[in-house]
Amino acid sequence: MKELGLVSCQQPAHRYKRGGHEHIAIPNHPERQFAVTETNQVWCGNVTYIWTGKRWAYLAVVLDLFARKPVGRAMLFSLDSRLTIKALEMAWETRGKPAGVMFHSVQGSHYTSRQFRQLLWRYRIRQSMSRRGNCRDNSPMERFFRSLKNAWVPVTGYISFSDAAHAITDYIVGYYSVLRPHEYNGGLPPNESENRY
Repeated sequence: MKELGLVSCQQPAHRYKRGGHEHIAIPNHPERQFAVTETNQVWCGNVTYIWTGKRWAYLAVVLDLFARKPVGRAMLFSLDSRLTIKALEMAWETRGKPAGVMFHSVQGSHYTSRQFRQLLWRYRIRQSMSRRGNCRDNSPMERFFRSLKNAWVPVTGYISFSDAAHAITDYIVGYYSVLRPHEYNGGLPPNESENRY
């Protein structure tokens, strides 16, 4: 890269706090088999960080695996279950309060908290979790966040929380879901892939 004068556009790594123990009571149902046959069958969730001028903000996204469509999101300054609850509530409302959904995520405390698990129970959503330290167990979410950060988020982040929130909404609603071709969907954007279903 140096010889060609190329510079990487990836942001430096962000350090999360390390968790305590693995949550083995919650199984990994998909086991890296992420092809589903209908909408609202399996949702994935994860959290990433976004620089917002003076501090990090955390973005939680819920993805419907059928067409890899983002169906819920929330952004806050704190990485706790309030964040993931807001994203799941948005997904559940926007998808018409579906029954029989499985929700797959990483093992963060924001997904294992009592409040989050009670919400899953109230919505009758079955929980699944990736194995600890296996990012490929939730690869659709990792791929979504990589696309967001490499294609949309400025290298230096955003100048404010509101700028970040608006830009990310534009990416998800106006670009990713409507225009961005997705290899999994045979080159179709998520909305078009769902509409053809």
